[in-house]
Amino acid sequence: MPPAKKRLRSYDHERTRAALLAQFEHAREAVRALPPDRFALPTGLGTWTVRELAAHLTMAVEAVNRGLEAPVPQEPAVPLLDWPFSTSSRASTIADNVEALAAAREPDELFTVVGDRAAELIPQAPGDRVIATTAGPMALTDYLVTRTVELVVHTDDLNRAAGLSVPFDPQALATATRLLADALAVRAPGASTEVRIPPYAVVQCVEGPRHTRGTPPNVVETEPLVWLRLATGRSAWHEALAEGQVSASGERADLSELLPLMS
Repeated sequence: MPPAKKRLRSYDHERTRAALLAQFEHAREAVRALPPDRFALPTGLGTWTVRELAAHLTMAVEAVNRGLEAPVPQEPAVPLLDWPFSTSSRASTIADNVEALAAAREPDELFTVVGDRAAELIPQAPGDRVIATTAGPMALTDYLVTRTVELVVHTDDLNRAAGLSVPFDPQALATATRLLADALAVRAPGASTEVRIPPYAVVQCVEGPRHTRGTPPNVVETEPLVWLRLATGRSAWHEALAEGQVSASGERADLSELLPLMS
């Protein structure tokens, strides 16, 4: 997968920051109220239990805290849309770190410490401040977008694993949906197929005859959470299609070979 040449969409720093912190707070409140026996439940994410998943949620924000405390890197920032395609290379390291963290500290303690640090560090930093990340140097606003994706996707994991109904901040859900929709357009550039994820995103992708007017000949439509599960490998394309979670019409509307986009 070649690196993205340009950013397809810009993100407002203040709104992204507020969405990230709001989604973290939703997760913190849910974990704080979780009965002790629920932490041992499986998540379907390898060997992780709910306890490891909770630890991983805190790591998504603590990475921002640590980046802001570190010196500004001298290398140029990497494009935001390079990030989704780079996550699989770090999966094993992340898993090891999560398991160690979950074994060392209680979930509620982790959320409290990380949340307090985030409330102090993140609001003071400008959006163009470059920080070091595991994916390379990134502008703070861009990195907050990636952290928002992580929080939204793993909040959905938490809901399904622990039988919860943790709410999604609307701006956070919109941000995650849009980034992964744009990642699809990077993976399969073109304009023959229109992918609709109302109310947050519409992108054109896949090589072929360009649509210019009227109803597009190839259309895919689904809901935001279904899209996020497809884009991250939580759901399979053909199963979602068979269950009516996705509608797809046209000979170029089969996205099964393009998904998942990240893992």
